[in-house]
Parts: sequence; C-alpha cells; structure tokens
Amino acid sequence: MSQHANPQTNDSDSPEPPEPTYAEQARTLMHIAPVATLCTTSQKHPDWPFGSIVTYGLNDTGNPSFLISTMAMHTKNILADARASVFVMQPGGENNPLGAARVTIMGKVTKVPKDQDAAIRTQYLGRHPNASYWADFGDFSFYLMDTIDVYYVGGFGSMGWVSAEEYASAQVDPLADAGPGLIDHLNADHTDALLLLARASGQPDTDEATLTAIDRLGFHLRLKIKDRYTGMRLTFPQELKSPDDARPIFVNMVKQARGNYSGG
Repeated sequence: MSQHANPQTNDSDSPEPPEPTYAEQARTLMHIAPVATLCTTSQKHPDWPFGSIVTYGLNDTGNPSFLISTMAMHTKNILADARASVFVMQPGGENNPLGAARVTIMGKVTKVPKDQDAAIRTQYLGRHPNASYWADFGDFSFYLMDTIDVYYVGGFGSMGWVSAEEYASAQVDPLADAGPGLIDHLNADHTDALLLLARASGQPDTDEATLTAIDRLGFHLRLKIKDRYTGMRLTFPQELKSPDDARPIFVNMVKQARGNYSGG
C-alpha cells in the first residue's frame, strides 16, 4: 500500500484523521464510477471545449480507454487534437454534488492499432461486457489516454493536484467494490449505531448521522446538528485488508462507543 494521505491539518492542534492519498482516492474513484464526461477541443469552434458522456476502461496504471466511433463528434475532435480531459464524479454524488468526490484526468488520447488492442479490449469489455456487440464494427476503435496530470476533489476543502507518476503507482482501495453496498446497508439498518459513533466522537448534539464514504483507513459521516450540516471522519483502529474486516471492526467500535459515551 502507498503512504497515507498527505498531512492535511485543520486549525486546531490535532491533526486530521489519516486518509488514503489523493492519488489512491483518484484511482479508486476512477475504478468505481461507471461513466465520465469526456472533454475534447472542438473542431467546429476552435479552442472551445466540447463535452460528451462516455463509458471507459482502465489499464493497469489507471489510464482510461474508450471504445468510440469515427462518427462521434468527440472522436473527430480527438483525431484533430489529442488533448482531452475526463471528469468523473462519485456515484450518487448528484444528491450532494459540491460535497461529492470527483476527479479530472488530463492527457492525450490516441487510437490503439487493431493489432495492439488485445489488453485494452479485455480491460474495457471487462467493465462493459455489452460493448462486445459493437466492438468489432468497422467504425469503432479503442483509444487510450496517456495521463499527464490529475486533479482530485474530495469534497469541501479537500482538493489538490496529483502527478501522473503518483496516480499510476497508486492502488485501488480494497473496499472500493464493496463500499457502496456497505454504505447502503449501514445507512438503512444501523442509523442508531452511526449516530452513537458521531456523538461519542465529539459531536454530542448530532441529530442525524449518514455514512457517505468508506475506505481501508476509516469513514466519513455527514452530520445534521440542529439546522446545519457538517462532516466528520472517523478512523478504524486498524487498517482493513478486505471488506470482510469491516463488520467486526464496526461492531467493536460501536461497543466501545457505548461503553465510553454517557450522553442521552
């Protein structure tokens, strides 16, 4: 695993709870998101950005790939000017778009020769198996972005540039695939436990606590306190190696919170 997040500190004397690096969070978000906005340089209106929705694959270093037709406007733009960017937002983030994680990948997109596209094809179709129905159409080809820079936003006040090298060497979080299910389960069936964890961890006036994100080092809660909303990150007592570790860790944290918290 790569190092924990760059030391992001607040105005108090206490450091922020550890998080995965921005590079790890960016790789994880690219792994779990189903679609992206692809921005190319318009040929009809030179120097103007042109946005479109695409599905994408990922190679071993996180570079996005595309299966696109020569009839598509974004393909025409790419063939004339390889510079492009891909924007991805956290799934479900439309419910709180300014607080949701998102990432922009910048790079140059080039067509992959048919006799060299086997690995890209496998990776892309692994994410989008239905695309196999048109993958061999004459006007469709695979294209690959060579990442030159990455900008990651984790929510309010959490953002920064990630070098292409850091992004390429980062690992996807081990809870990435199971995370959405864990979040839905805990929010649906364990609201009292989340509320207890928030109150016992320094926010005794919390009225509602909603789990918004989870990773191997901890999780984020969105808290409602009277008429305002705020966020809180709690750290796991030990790093999770797999989704199977999540349940016993949560159970122990809730037990400890019950023992330590004397509020109502």
